[in-house]
Amino acid sequence: MLAGIAPETPLGRIVAIRSETDSNVIKHFTPDQKRIYDEWRDRQAAAVTAERFERDMADLERMMAQLFG
Repeated sequence: MLAGIAPETPLGRIVAIRSETDSNVIKHFTPDQKRIYDEWRDRQAAAVTAERFERDMADLERMMAQLFG
């Protein structure tokens, strides 16, 4: 929903920082960008429940079993 926000806006810059996946780009973040990125990752990690974690791990195990027999 927010992916279409122009990156020149303050909200667009925050969305871009939070959604960055290129480790080389992340490595060169400014301290403020790194803070925004880390706070978002911590918030996302805290939202994972034990039940969701177990379900996701079971799904991963099934996928690996299908790939490698």
